[in-house]
Amino acid sequence: MNISIGNDHAGPAYKQAIIKLLESRGYKVTNYGTDDFSSVDYPDFGHKVAFDVEEGKADFGIVICGSGNGIAMTANKHQGVRCALCWTKEIAELARLHNDANVISIPARYTSIEQAVAMVEAFLDTKFEGGRHLTRVNKIACS
Repeated sequence: MNISIGNDHAGPAYKQAIIKLLESRGYKVTNYGTDDFSSVDYPDFGHKVAFDVEEGKADFGIVICGSGNGIAMTANKHQGVRCALCWTKEIAELARLHNDANVISIPARYTSIEQAVAMVEAFLDTKFEGGRHLTRVNKIACS
């Protein structure tokens, strides 16, 4: 499985913990995020992850910024990207189960690293339920 990850200055430590998890599972990781805490612009990284998902270069994306909102908004500008802002493991599961989300957004300033890793695990381990949810997911895209 291919995973693209991107983060701004709020998320280098989160990204490193998540990459460790992903690599331990044998996933190929493309890292677009910054590795230091100097201020950068989250859209620069959110777009790169979203392009990978949109173009089929990544199966899933992970984006991280302070609130998780800005980078999620950025990712959701791309066709075929369904980025879910998650702050609990249960929301991450529901984002996959009901919304077929393919990008998870993590609010680094409002979750612990341990929570973030658990959310990513839940996100990747949960399959889309389909059924009545498929009709709804199909209504999300504008064409």
